[in-house]
Amino acid sequence: MGNPLIELESFGQSIWMDFLRRSAIDSGELKQLIDQDGVSGVTSNPSIFEKAIAGSHDYDEAVLTLARQGKSVQEIYEALTVEDIQRTADLFRPVYDRLDGKDGFVSLEVSPTLAGDTAGSIQEAHRLWKKVGRPNLMIKIPATEAGLPAIRQLIGEGINVNITLLFGLPSYRQVVDAYLAGLETLAAQGKPLDRSASVASFFLSRIDTLADPILKKIRLDGGPRAELVAGLYGELAIASAKVAYQIYQEIFAQDRFKKLAQKGARTQRLLWASTSTKNPEFSDVKYVEPLIGRDTINTLPLETIHLYRDHGSPALSLEDNVEQAYQKLDQLGLAGLDMNFLTKQLEDEGVEKFEKAFETLMSVLGEKREAAMKKTVER
Repeated sequence: MGNPLIELESFGQSIWMDFLRRSAIDSGELKQLIDQDGVSGVTSNPSIFEKAIAGSHDYDEAVLTLARQGKSVQEIYEALTVEDIQRTADLFRPVYDRLDGKDGFVSLEVSPTLAGDTAGSIQEAHRLWKKVGRPNLMIKIPATEAGLPAIRQLIGEGINVNITLLFGLPSYRQVVDAYLAGLETLAAQGKPLDRSASVASFFLSRIDTLADPILKKIRLDGGPRAELVAGLYGELAIASAKVAYQIYQEIFAQDRFKKLAQKGARTQRLLWASTSTKNPEFSDVKYVEPLIGRDTINTLPLETIHLYRDHGSPALSLEDNVEQAYQKLDQLGLAGLDMNFLTKQLEDEGVEKFEKAFETLMSVLGEKREAAMKKTVER
C-alpha cells in the first residue's frame, strides 16, 4: 500500500501543514514530513504560535536571551516567529525550486489587531516581507473589508499573499478580483508575473460548527422548515467548497485571466483550511476525502496528517455531486437561513479568536520577559 498523502499529488492536490513549533524544526520532524509524506507548505497564525510558544518550553531559552538584550515583548514575539518562518522556508526551498515557484510556501500572518486597518496591514506586510527575506514566503491578510485593498496593493507590489479567514462565496469572488487587479498592476508596470503567488484559504469545519446546532433545532421543531433542512446537517461546508471550486474554474477560464496567463501569471489556488473534524459524529477525514481536486491545497493539522496517512482513500472527488451542492445551499435559503450572514459572523469570530490568542501570547511573553529580567538583576 502506498502513502495516501503522497498519492494526493497525482490528483493535483498539495498538502500543507497547519502547525508549526520549533521542536518540530529542531528534531527533524518537519523535514521528515516533507521527505516521506510530500508535505509541500506550512501555514501559521496567531493561534498556532500561541500554542507553540505559550504551550511549550521550546522557546524559553530564546526568550531569556532576547529579554536580556532589552527587547520588548513585541520585539521578542517577532524575533521568535521570524526565525521559525525563515528556518521553515529554508526547509521548503528545495520544493519551491524544484517546482519553479509553484509550491513550497510558508505563511506568516500580520497582526490580527490590523484586520480593520488597511494601511497598517500593508505597512506590517512590507516589514515582515523584508525581514523574513525569503521568496517562498506568503504574507497572510484576512478577507475583511479592510483586507481586500491591502491584498490588491501587495500583489501589485510582487508580495505573495495568503488570504485568510475566508468563509463566504461572495467574499471569495472579491478576493479573486483583488488578486487579478494586483496582477494587472504588475503587468501595467512591465514587471514579471511568473513568480507572483497567492492562495485563497477557505475555512470549512467552522461553517458546520456554527450551522449544525441551528439546523438541529429546526429539525426538532418540525414543520415545513424541518423538511427543507433535511440532509444539510454537516454538509454546508463541503457544499460551499464545491461551489467555490466551480467559481474558481469559471473565473480563471475568462479572458481577464487568460491575458495575464500569457505573461506568466498563475491562478490563485484554493486552499481548504480548518479541516480537522470538530464533531465526533463525523469521519476524522471528513474535510479531506470529498475535496480532492486539481490545483487545490488542503492544509492539515498534524493529527489529521497522521490520520489520513493511516486510512485515507485518495480519489478525484471535488467535482462529484456539484449539482447537489448548489441545491443544498439553495435549500438553506428557502428555510430562511442566510448563508452570507452566517459566514460574516464567522469572519468576525475568526478575527476575535486570533486577537484573543495574540493577546494571550503577548501576556505570556510579558511574564517570561519579566521573569528573565528579574533573574538578570538578581545575578
